[in-house]
Amino acid sequence: MSCALSSQSIDNLSLPPAVVINTRPLERAAPLTEHLQAAGLTVIEIPMLTLQSRAVNDTDIELMSDWLAGSYEALVIVSPTAAAAGLAVWQALEQTNKPSDNGALSELNMLNVNKAPSHLIAVGEATASVLQDPKLPFNYPILQPTIANNEGMLAMPEIEHLQAGDKLLIWRGLGGRRLLVDTLKARGVHIDSIAWYERTLPTDASTNYKQWLKQFIRQNKVQSQQGTQLQAAKPIVIISSGTAFEHWSSVVKQAQSDADFALERTVLPTLADFNYVVLGERLADMVAAEQVSYWRVEDLSPATILAAIVQNVL
Repeated sequence: MSCALSSQSIDNLSLPPAVVINTRPLERAAPLTEHLQAAGLTVIEIPMLTLQSRAVNDTDIELMSDWLAGSYEALVIVSPTAAAAGLAVWQALEQTNKPSDNGALSELNMLNVNKAPSHLIAVGEATASVLQDPKLPFNYPILQPTIANNEGMLAMPEIEHLQAGDKLLIWRGLGGRRLLVDTLKARGVHIDSIAWYERTLPTDASTNYKQWLKQFIRQNKVQSQQGTQLQAAKPIVIISSGTAFEHWSSVVKQAQSDADFALERTVLPTLADFNYVVLGERLADMVAAEQVSYWRVEDLSPATILAAIVQNVL
């Protein structure tokens, strides 16, 4: 069963106790955790992704230089991390190319201070806020899709009107955004991308999951013995990307064969023993293939995720 929701406000909630596992990277987890806790939910942070910077290479600099020279129709920035990393290189290149004289070229640069080399498209408010930092030495208009996902970007006029021969640059992490790339490539659009970081499985992900699982099993046993256990709701897992789901699947399956649980004398949960909140069509299809219960959302704002949980748990 799935449900597609967009962001909305939720007032006067009265939620039953429920466990939500927030798998977002630590750098991005706090706003969601705090929002769900304020609504009365128990939130456990078990990140399934950690973001590691990648060394900037000559190809990256060449692509950035081409973009600054006006070779691309648009630049898509997919995350706050990509925005921060790309901005650092952008500022360095701007400083390197800054003319030393005070003549006509300098005057022209001053007149064009608010003109970017192409459309700038930020996927989401958090990414846009990085690009709109008032401390930056430049101030360019930032465009955003109505819905912060691949489908939302494809519906933007600046993307929708791209055709064969046009060029698009993407700032991103390693992997991801395949729907956008595949759709535009099929249209004949030339896509270049710079992966400023990579997403890896945190070294403590398995340990953190097993620690939570032991407490969860123990709590259920106590409630069962006391006769206070009602119909147990499945824990809810927030999944924001295909890579995160792959890591989650690996961690859950690894725990099922872990010797630490041999004395628990209980059946350990499988992937199907959780409900999932997932982002977008592609990830929903990926999760559905595992024959598990999920609720699809169209953006990762805390309000949207809470709305999905409220609609399906209450």
